[in-house]
Amino acid sequence: MIFDEVIGQEEVKHHLLQELETGRLPHALLLGGPEGNGGFALAWALATRLLNNSPLVAKLQHPDLYFSYPIYKKEATKPAPCDLFAKQWRELVTQNPYFGYSEWMSAIGAENQQLTIYVDEANTLLKKFSLKANQGGYKVSIIWLPEKMNMDCANKLLKLLEEPPTASVFILVSEHPELLLTTIRSRCQYIDVPKISDQSIEQALIEQQKVDPTMAHNIARTSYGNMTVAMRQIVDNSEQEQFLELFKNLMRLSYTRKVREMKLWSEEIAALGRERQKRFLDYCQRMIRENFIYNFGNPDLNYMNSAEAGFAVNFAPFVNENNVIGIMDELQLCYRDIIQNANAKIVFFDFALKMIVLIKNR
Repeated sequence: MIFDEVIGQEEVKHHLLQELETGRLPHALLLGGPEGNGGFALAWALATRLLNNSPLVAKLQHPDLYFSYPIYKKEATKPAPCDLFAKQWRELVTQNPYFGYSEWMSAIGAENQQLTIYVDEANTLLKKFSLKANQGGYKVSIIWLPEKMNMDCANKLLKLLEEPPTASVFILVSEHPELLLTTIRSRCQYIDVPKISDQSIEQALIEQQKVDPTMAHNIARTSYGNMTVAMRQIVDNSEQEQFLELFKNLMRLSYTRKVREMKLWSEEIAALGRERQKRFLDYCQRMIRENFIYNFGNPDLNYMNSAEAGFAVNFAPFVNENNVIGIMDELQLCYRDIIQNANAKIVFFDFALKMIVLIKNR
């Protein structure tokens, strides 16, 4: 990965290159921003420059480049460094540098397990960075989703950031930097990596993925600056179709006040697993926002596919000034509870019941 291959993010690329050229690159960077923003691609491109554009970096096999990422323990009593899943990591990343957490879980067969960066990984980094660089230049560590570190790991990493070895660079790529220890954030230069522009995603889909221009335009509009979502739409659109059906069912059941069926609906959602539940809630927020905007009668402001727009014809009037904020607030609370591992059946049934009142508030 080189900077020219990173999709969009021209300002961030310019900033990083300027830091390199002026010799002001800090020993620790924190690239923060939402999923699909290209934070990992930027980190990989920066590592390529730091390691003299070695072809080994492109293969993720450079001896002075280390990757850390959340994993699960295969055996509870044995150490769990990230290298246990190095083969799966290289295969996924080289195939699609704009992968997301769910793609990584699938690649390692994690199913519904909670992934963590364990203290064994911090011990491994301490050992690796105590040695001289194999190629005599920089040693680079890229930590993907550092917010997944357990406390022991975070504390040991903090020591490494406080007293970094010479010619070492740590690049943390986080989707939720607010979850990191304050002391870790204070040791890093924070760089906000925003969502990617629709134009950049569209261009990348056409040029890199060979997607039909019309389809690329539609995918870019409905990806909301998230290249990971765009790639998912290319590979498999079945999830979005499933989410639309679940959304439509909830709204219809809420309107008709069919509580028994709503309980069954909540059980269906609970069976999806945490990551898909979170994606479904993101989808619901998007649909509420789009249906509210639909009422203004300006198609250029809407970012829905034909199936979603077809449902909006009759549903949009039920999302208005009287209830849109209330619905979005409830979705946010629901998302918070799912992240905190609350009982999904209870969370979604409670949300469904609240929708009975909100959807009637016209």
